[in-house]
Amino acid sequence: MKVVGPWLTRAATQTACAMLTEAGYQALLVGGCVRNALLGAPVSDIDIATDARPDVVLKLAKAAGLRAIPTGIDHGTVTVVIDNIPHEITTFRKDVETDGRRAVVAFATDVAEDARRRDFTMNALYAQADGTVVDPLGGLADLRARRLRFIDDAEDRIREDYLRILRYFRFHAWYGDPSAGMDPEALAAIAAHSAGLETLSKERIGAELLKLLAAADPAPALATMRQTGVLPVILPGSDDKSLASLVHLEAISGLPSDALTRLAALGGMGAAEDLRLSKKQTAKLEELRGAATGLRPASELGYRIGAAAAQQALLLRAALLETPLHAGFQQDAVRGADAHFPVAAADLMPRFQGAALGQELRRLEQQWIASDFRLSADDLLK
Repeated sequence: MKVVGPWLTRAATQTACAMLTEAGYQALLVGGCVRNALLGAPVSDIDIATDARPDVVLKLAKAAGLRAIPTGIDHGTVTVVIDNIPHEITTFRKDVETDGRRAVVAFATDVAEDARRRDFTMNALYAQADGTVVDPLGGLADLRARRLRFIDDAEDRIREDYLRILRYFRFHAWYGDPSAGMDPEALAAIAAHSAGLETLSKERIGAELLKLLAAADPAPALATMRQTGVLPVILPGSDDKSLASLVHLEAISGLPSDALTRLAALGGMGAAEDLRLSKKQTAKLEELRGAATGLRPASELGYRIGAAAAQQALLLRAALLETPLHAGFQQDAVRGADAHFPVAAADLMPRFQGAALGQELRRLEQQWIASDFRLSADDLLK
């Protein structure tokens, strides 16, 4: 079987592979690019596994006149940039020691050893430069069935890196067969080791959860996370009961999904700290929650926070309150966003000054909003 796609046949990727194979080393595309190509999903990152040591990769790249960056040299990774496209080239590895957060690795020469240190069978698929699939662990059958399985013993894989608990739910939401359910062995291992998530950095947990929430329908995964005790560990005080409703409302409204809106639906007032969100993400989360819990109509929300944010807040409000969406809410939000308050501070001076000026501006603005933006400047200034 072969993988196909422009990502594989383009000159940059073929050059990266030829740099290795022409020197007598293996060059195997691996991981997400192979998995996604086989699923017909978009391919972004290009990872290449090789039996060449990182110092050799650096020398080969230099001899070929290619830009090479030792991005993870201690773990065997060199990034070779060709035509502005990064190719992460990593030497075959095997785990020597793990503690649930990081691993001590040794370089290997056998692709099967490299495959066994990965997380899931569908991620242990390789491809040669001509697209021929190399499947050391039988992951192709699992991928075809959209069956997510840990490699070998699930508990062993989790103990090597507890983040794999969250990756399991993320990958199932993105690539698993929702009608088939989740692997009972995996869920038992996850439930037994969910406390291990407390040893991970909050940044890693937050990044992984947001990737999960960006899936088409993360609601079943989040429900199972609650049932296995994972959700209370990573987001205390949260509840997924409104998430399925939000996903449904997104679908019927035709609006794009948004991971932060979905996070807001989970609750947990300490989310910004628990997940180490950025300042920008935290501000957006607070804005969404404030807009969703208030009673402002769609047009006013659009005026105050913009059409897109207002529409997301209205979806969130309907999901949290279990109420239907108001007909025309999208258009109302856009109309509000396009409205411009016709009175300026200069129009009220010198009659009003200082704090009184600001108070009068706010009073007139509220009067104008209440008129559904119909009152003119003359009407307001009478």
